Amino acid sequence: MTIRLLIVDDDPLVRAGLTLMLGGAEDLEIVGEGADGREVPELVDRLAPDVVLMDIRMPHVDGLTATERLRALPGAPEVVVLTTFHADEQVLRALRAGAAGFVLKDTPPAEIVGAVRRVAAGDPVLSPAVTRQLMTHVAGEPGRSDRPERSRRAALTARLAELAGREREVAVAVGRGGSNAEIAAELYMSVPTVKTHVSRILAKLDLNNRVQIALLVHDAGLLDEEK
Repeated sequence: MTIRLLIVDDDPLVRAGLTLMLGGAEDLEIVGEGADGREVPELVDRLAPDVVLMDIRMPHVDGLTATERLRALPGAPEVVVLTTFHADEQVLRALRAGAAGFVLKDTPPAEIVGAVRRVAAGDPVLSPAVTRQLMTHVAGEPGRSDRPERSRRAALTARLAELAGREREVAVAVGRGGSNAEIAAELYMSVPTVKTHVSRILAKLDLNNRVQIALLVHDAGLLDEEK
């Protein structure tokens, strides 16, 4: 299957470089380019990409806002954000908005191609190690007072109450950054069963990917309960 890819970056040299790097892959088709987030809805509607490779910093509509708007639409393509940072609040916002992951701009071409393929196949472009790094970053976010944080956690805990017992266990394991194989070994179930539980969790909680599961579990304080 050919993967249709849209590249959105305000730097023409970056777009040209990405097109050159990714265009050589037999299963990737660069269907178009955009220079700003405000172009994304029209380009997606006209070109029907499977994956959008989205820069964060753009002059009029940034990639984070564009991702939020795009992922709110039915049948939206997957989004991978481009960044120069390993983990910061912008990346976290992109993941919460429904981005399937992120790649660094200095990532080797073969790894970017692999990331696009994984996202097109429905897998997030975040290894368990990167997920753990993001969780650590979220834990250190400043400026949260106790009372709003308690109220927020209570609301998220109520949302997670929709999950059945085993689904909740899988969700917490995802929150710790476990891969499907690691979760299967920990909870004594098969990998296909883990995948089934993850799919049910995504559907019940109206989430896009397992990274959002991890963020929700963390924000609800479930990982703190294990300490």
